[in-house]
Amino acid sequence: MDTRLRGYDTWIDASNFGTETVSRHNRGMFEQFFRWYLALGASDLTAVLLSRLSGILLTILLSILAYWLSRRVILRVLAYSAKHTHTEWDDILLRSDIFIRLSYLAPAAIVYYMAPFVTEGYPWLTDIIDTVVLLYTTLVGAGLMLALLDGFMVIYTTFERSRQMPLRSTIQVLKLVTVFVAALILLSIIFNQSAAVLLSGLGAFTAVLLLVFRDPILGFAAGIQLTANKMVALGDYIEMPKFDAAGQVLDIALTTIKVRNDDQSITTIPTYALISESFKNWRGRDEVGVRRIQRAINLDMNTVTWCDAAMLDRFATIQHLSDYVAQKRDEVAAYNHEHGFDDSLSKINGRWLTNLGTFRAYVVAYLRNHPRIDQRRTLIVRQLPPEANGLPLEIYAFCTELNWEKFENIQSDIFDHLLAAIPEFGLRVYQSPAGADVRGE
Repeated sequence: MDTRLRGYDTWIDASNFGTETVSRHNRGMFEQFFRWYLALGASDLTAVLLSRLSGILLTILLSILAYWLSRRVILRVLAYSAKHTHTEWDDILLRSDIFIRLSYLAPAAIVYYMAPFVTEGYPWLTDIIDTVVLLYTTLVGAGLMLALLDGFMVIYTTFERSRQMPLRSTIQVLKLVTVFVAALILLSIIFNQSAAVLLSGLGAFTAVLLLVFRDPILGFAAGIQLTANKMVALGDYIEMPKFDAAGQVLDIALTTIKVRNDDQSITTIPTYALISESFKNWRGRDEVGVRRIQRAINLDMNTVTWCDAAMLDRFATIQHLSDYVAQKRDEVAAYNHEHGFDDSLSKINGRWLTNLGTFRAYVVAYLRNHPRIDQRRTLIVRQLPPEANGLPLEIYAFCTELNWEKFENIQSDIFDHLLAAIPEFGLRVYQSPAGADVRGE
């Protein structure tokens, strides 16, 4: 057939059937449609129009079929396989909608492949369809990348290392980069310009971009330093008085860090503030497994006195002091005899025990025998400088209980015992006079 079809002499020849812009496979498909409609008695023009319409319908059906197969068949097979594996990461990927987003690419691939056949003879329409498909694919690809990052973050949080090295801020930066690259590709497709040309044009907006993204840039730099130096991790208890924050770290994001305070309120701290400002991290306490006890009891200095024989006999009946009293009695008697000191003249002459010193020895012995005091670490019972409120006697030790509620109970039990034991040594706790003191009650 040598005649050219009217109205389509620019794109199809009945004898050669097609132009070089269409693939051989598509020309064969179109030719089958064309010959089939001619065999049904359609005119040349009608056969061409029906062939084009058939191509459009075939493209739509194939797109729907591709989406249905990928969404209903392949996705269900993957879901079934994931449920019957021992690993958890594949279940996380399924819940992140990664494979659902992949199914969106199937119809786009069909449309992109069939477009030259359907729009044969109209290159401008082919360009429009290709542009739309590329824009759609870019958007789906960006969404797929974001879903992959979310899935990776969830998988990473299942590892213990994620507490020591959180990557949330890094993931957020990668998301920003993904969105930026996707926007750049979209603009390059729309304006038909190279991405390099568009990037070169962004130089004039560098100052604006730095101003807009100031917090993300500072947060990203701070996040790298925090992670590399292991300065803070999820679950750490930190104190930052400037921001009225004292509690557990809940989240480390690109621009902010959330802290749940002891009163259950939540404080938001700029990430870069942890680099530029000082803060206290109590992680070391949890790593060594102890809590510090550092508290003082103020004693009335007027009650401090020398120990006489009766007092020492009474102290010798105390379980934790019996060995101490016997040892000190012999030591003091030997020292005074060696140096010729006579206590009948004055207690100042020679060496003698005091009720305060004996009480300090008792406190040390009591703590040494306490089951919840760490005996490997510093244990000191010391006098602080006297003040208007009496003589502070400070207890400095470490408790092996980390739970705050249990720790406070143990600490309170210790001081309950010591406060009750103080009168046994002839000492008195100092406190400001109350109404009962004035009335002599």
